Amino acid sequence: MAPPATVDGHREKILILDFGSQYTQLIARRVREAHVYCEIHPYSMTLDAMRAFAPRGIILSGGHQSVYADGAPALEPEMFRLGVPILGICYGMQLMARHCGGTVAASNRREYGPALVTSLPDCGELFREFFQETPTQVWMSHGDHVTALPPGFRVAGRSDNAPVAAMFDPERHLYGVQFHPEVNHTPRGESIIDRFVRGLCACQGLWTPGHFIDWAVDHVRATVGGDQVILGLSGGVDSSVTAALVHRAIGDQLTCVFVDNGLLRLHEGDEVMATFAEHMGLKVIRVDAQEEFMANLAGVTDPERKRRIIGHTFIRVFEREARRIDGARWLAQGTIYPDVIESAGAKTGVATAIKSHHNVGGLPEDMGLALLEPLRELFKDEVRQVGEELGLPHRMLYRHPFPGPGLGVRILGEVKPEYADLLRQADAIYMAELHASGHYERISQAFAVFLPVRSVGVMGDGRTYEYVIALRAVETKDFMTAAWYPMPYELLSRIANRIINEVSGVNRVAYDITSKPPGTIEWE
Repeated sequence: MAPPATVDGHREKILILDFGSQYTQLIARRVREAHVYCEIHPYSMTLDAMRAFAPRGIILSGGHQSVYADGAPALEPEMFRLGVPILGICYGMQLMARHCGGTVAASNRREYGPALVTSLPDCGELFREFFQETPTQVWMSHGDHVTALPPGFRVAGRSDNAPVAAMFDPERHLYGVQFHPEVNHTPRGESIIDRFVRGLCACQGLWTPGHFIDWAVDHVRATVGGDQVILGLSGGVDSSVTAALVHRAIGDQLTCVFVDNGLLRLHEGDEVMATFAEHMGLKVIRVDAQEEFMANLAGVTDPERKRRIIGHTFIRVFEREARRIDGARWLAQGTIYPDVIESAGAKTGVATAIKSHHNVGGLPEDMGLALLEPLRELFKDEVRQVGEELGLPHRMLYRHPFPGPGLGVRILGEVKPEYADLLRQADAIYMAELHASGHYERISQAFAVFLPVRSVGVMGDGRTYEYVIALRAVETKDFMTAAWYPMPYELLSRIANRIINEVSGVNRVAYDITSKPPGTIEWE
């Protein structure tokens, strides 16, 4: 019996046209949560390109401009005759209304934040589940609104400040909402997107971690053939999942290079080797480059110079090791979809460029390696789901973000080996207590910071003059803004006591209660 054909989750596609909304990636996340593949493209995408993409449906994002302003983003009217369902969100709805013969005008009162929408008895099949109760809370962000419906459209819901808060044309399968169903502040908003892609667009939900792995393994094998592949393994989520996925596809044709720069967390190098080399059977070359990194960082205090030095040193070390691998033709990287979007400049109309050598700091082109980026279509949460399917440890996949320069930007001022050792020990105690108390999973990012200042203390019968450790913990959904985490006093006290008692050279611990803004999450 022939093996079953690989299910290609790309077979069902939703096209998201971006008009500059800060929430566009959230729309894509909601579509993916419905297990349907989607891509974000600029609003300037041509009609021929849309036909070639062959979407099951189209979503028009929000945007910050007025549809009637000079130079405002527009669409070809022919798009509405492609024969697929279209959902317009905020600016997208206004654009749909104007293109189809309706009227959009400035509102007497702008509407930003929570609002209540009252549904009409016949609200259409897209909105029935969403309008379980009326009025329904939504999240608005607009200064204009639809004042006259286009021919063929009906009102599904209205608010005090938006006479058309939701509309639909049942004959042409065109739908619009003035509010943002993709944000968490619109309860049950995901039901609108789920119903649109799974119901109206008739998608079955083929975009699953298992189906993706099967497809990606076939794709990597077909792309690479019998060539050798190298990968810069950092121990982070993206590079780890890439390594596991490529290894499943081509086995010993993959060689990973793990550079220990002396700026990793406590025992991190050993953990990476244990996970990948010992338990998963990957070929991993561990390079001890601590002395080289520290020598290059000596005397440097400027944060940006530190970042550049760490990045450039990594390139030199990685390139040196990579050239020793005979027959290498491909460089595997953990580039993920947000990297593609952000570096493509989707808002300016370039949707396919990517951030060159995103995870390895910009390797020289003369290495002659072609890029292999099997995760470039995935969001971070999807990467983690794929990693779980591949058998990677949960603790590795769901650990807090760790910066590329490592502890180099968590040691204020000059980086010295003794400072890194103190910080490693303090950070390990902090993480252990957060895990033991159950708070680690509730925090978006937590870490310790080394302050190169000495404070006076009293230990036993004598005075001390030792260093300070600052603790940082934040809650955030998108890392654009963040609130400091309200750590229980008892837990803070236990962490501080352990650090001071167990880390020789530290006599004071502080807790950072600065939110973002005005501060940043990292200290440098």
